[in-house]
Amino acid sequence: MPRVRAVVQRVRRAQVRVGDEVVGSIDHGLCVLLGVTGTDTDGDADVLCRKIVALRIFADHAGHMNRSVGEVGGAMLVVSQFTLYADCRGGRRPSFAAAAPAPQAATLYERFLEVAGACPVPTQAGRFGADMTVELVNDGPVTIILDTADLA
Repeated sequence: MPRVRAVVQRVRRAQVRVGDEVVGSIDHGLCVLLGVTGTDTDGDADVLCRKIVALRIFADHAGHMNRSVGEVGGAMLVVSQFTLYADCRGGRRPSFAAAAPAPQAATLYERFLEVAGACPVPTQAGRFGADMTVELVNDGPVTIILDTADLA
């Protein structure tokens, strides 16, 4: 079953570095860690991206989580994260066999960014396959785990 997976964090600010270079940075918005499996499709990436952009997890005038990232003028920082598919059942070293092979994962990551770019939400990205440092200030904290297998 296809299962694009994301960890979505509401942030006050976030940035991703590769070495000393800042490759993506946002202020108020969402930091999205994105993982894909070998059975995922463009359609799965599309559905998940649209769901994330529409999530009402920002406060309205009454302080209730009732507004989306676009409604509050926020941005998204999207970082590829194959380790979301770590399988730790067998011993102490995680297996990442469920994660998509790098070429396929890169294609789906780019597809997710393409869909995000078509939304009215400014989007920044990490660098696929790079050793990155992600810094963020979680707001709330609000952290949500989404999986396309659960969105039917």
